[in-house]
Amino acid sequence: MSHLIVVGVDGSADSRLAADWAATDAELRGLPLRVVHVSTLPDEQLLATWPYFREPSPDALVTSLTEDHPQLRAEVFGVTGEVVPALLPLAAEADCTVLGLRGSGGFAGLALGSVAHGVAERSAGPVVLVPSGFAHSRRGRSPYGVTLGVDGGEPPGAVVEFAFDAACRRDTGLHVVHAWRLPSPAEHWMPYAPPEKDRGRWEDQETQRFSDALRSWREKYPHVGVYEDLRLQSPAAALVQASASAELLVIGRVGRTLGPTLHAVLEHTACPVAVVPHHA
Repeated sequence: MSHLIVVGVDGSADSRLAADWAATDAELRGLPLRVVHVSTLPDEQLLATWPYFREPSPDALVTSLTEDHPQLRAEVFGVTGEVVPALLPLAAEADCTVLGLRGSGGFAGLALGSVAHGVAERSAGPVVLVPSGFAHSRRGRSPYGVTLGVDGGEPPGAVVEFAFDAACRRDTGLHVVHAWRLPSPAEHWMPYAPPEKDRGRWEDQETQRFSDALRSWREKYPHVGVYEDLRLQSPAAALVQASASAELLVIGRVGRTLGPTLHAVLEHTACPVAVVPHHA
């Protein structure tokens, strides 16, 4: 793996936001930033097809980024081909790949672009997707700036590591959200609310299991404050709600699909989302 951050740009406002986020992340990690622009046609074919057309050059963007981030080491990297297949090999070699949630294509009201979707569900490494209009300022945000979503059991190591490391580098706390449901058959068979003592016992058991799964990570990152947040609601609703006060939301990906929960979160998130494959 080449230790660097990759950001894909296409001239859209969302890709500029992604580039700003990536530059900040690269500075925090002390890594170089590779600004990638994928052209779907070779230069000579573009000129022959439409002589006055020019695809947006990332050179001016890199100049602006280095002015805003004096410690940043950045380079322009141009490739030709279909966008998602061209980005995937670069993403596999990077510590993290950053994209705007929606690029220059698509239509008004589309929250998740095809490039963001394709790279996020197939990348071998972590992908951060930055939504439109996200403000980098921490004003009004929670002291637990990084949020990790887990769904019970032992959280995958790569996902938890990414979240703790992100919180540590940003000097902020980690908000760990665990959405849970009443154990079956209570959730499906009871026509009324379960007795308070039963619900309390189930919640205590879930809380203990949740804490046990995080214990080794809290010991590894003793300076990261952790807020364990158990919520009796759907994972998508819990995570979208938590994104309103977060700087970064970290979620694991199983296999090569985003799944309904992750897709719903990406459609409605208020903050950047890091999609981390379980094998990363």
